[in-house]
Amino acid sequence: MNVGSTIREIRQRKGITIAQLCEGTGLSKGFMSQVENNKTSPSISTLDTIAAFLNVPLPYFLLEKKDRLKVVRKDERKYSIHGKYENKIEHVAEQAGLRISLIEIPVGFPKESKPNVHEGEECHLVLRGTLEVQHGEDTEIVKEGDSFSWNACVPHLVRNIGDEPVLLLISSYAENRTRIY
Repeated sequence: MNVGSTIREIRQRKGITIAQLCEGTGLSKGFMSQVENNKTSPSISTLDTIAAFLNVPLPYFLLEKKDRLKVVRKDERKYSIHGKYENKIEHVAEQAGLRISLIEIPVGFPKESKPNVHEGEECHLVLRGTLEVQHGEDTEIVKEGDSFSWNACVPHLVRNIGDEPVLLLISSYAENRTRIY
């Protein structure tokens, strides 16, 4: 963990000198130099003092670089093909078991009505088109702008009943999901 490097990056980005940081926190320059060079680890209390001075939430210092802000550019998104109908799924973002995907569902999909069952929770937003959605014994018709959610361990099915492809934004969470990025 590179807490000191993170402190230095934030301090420099905010245009704060090490002398100003030390004056504002009451910490010595020698100690702060050791911290910023990752040669010593400050206590949680000291980190809290530094975080308050830099106006940064304390937990931010403890995040690994891989757990910070991630940007996936549109032209860098990963795709996968799912099922025998080879639906193209565009993976928009993923973080710690949470995934956001875009899927285009062709007219008449699916030709067979076999429900899907898997681990996780899902929330859906219909961006275009009309779907019939089934979850267990519940069935609803949803259209552009409507949303729906469910526990995916219950048998579920989406059927495009409109006359155009459906564009569906899906946010899903599964604890033991393998990362795709």
